[in-house]
Amino acid sequence: MKLGVYQSAPTDGDTAGTFATIARVLADAAGQGAQMLLLPELMLPGYNHPALHAILAQSQGGPWIAQLQSIAAAAGCGITLGWAERAGTAVYNAVTAIGPDGKLLGHYRKIQLFGAMERASFTPSDDGYVTFDLHGRRFGLLICYDVEFAAHAAALRDRGARVILVPTANPAGYEHVQRVLVPARAYEARAIIAYANFSGDDAGLHFGGGSLVAGPDAGVMASAPADGPALLVVDLAAADAIDGALLSTQDADYRPQHATPPRQEN
Repeated sequence: MKLGVYQSAPTDGDTAGTFATIARVLADAAGQGAQMLLLPELMLPGYNHPALHAILAQSQGGPWIAQLQSIAAAAGCGITLGWAERAGTAVYNAVTAIGPDGKLLGHYRKIQLFGAMERASFTPSDDGYVTFDLHGRRFGLLICYDVEFAAHAAALRDRGARVILVPTANPAGYEHVQRVLVPARAYEARAIIAYANFSGDDAGLHFGGGSLVAGPDAGVMASAPADGPALLVVDLAAADAIDGALLSTQDADYRPQHATPPRQEN
């Protein structure tokens, strides 16, 4: 199957404009054969807009998800994107995956909140990991900072995920994440990792772009520049042809060390 990854300009709380962008880009991705489109973190209502998170956050059964389901079904291409979710008194930094038929595939809430703004706006999740199957592949979901922790990618690997979708809002100055950490996580997990970032200025915060798809050999299957919107469409089958000798054997080779009392010196 083919996966689309869209690097978006910041959405700035313009939900009507965001839905128009999603519909346009989804049609383009579908026209290139994509069956799923990944978009950045907190596309709805916008990342660096904490005043809007609590005000505009919606429930899983709200109009945002219903509209996304309708758009996906009309295009025949799935959508995975980040958004602000309200559940009772809590607001979560969440991602939802919707299938090409408009049905819900998976919903995940961010575990690792990053920085003062996120910690003030959102509740960290204790709900655990999420996987789903699409076109014969098992997918997992993480959000931005989550993927920087090797244990989270490993947990999805252990649940059978071979493609990990990561909406992100990674600022300029943190390009080591795209350059080093995402390919390393892909290698360790023997998985494809797709990472969709923003590019441009968002209420004083500048995003570094660099969206990419990393393969299980740590190679970059596709990448976007630092500046400007970009749509990547990648055939995931390309990773199936990677020489197995180039893939990690860490899972089988790992030798855990157990803590021992310190030796007493005479």
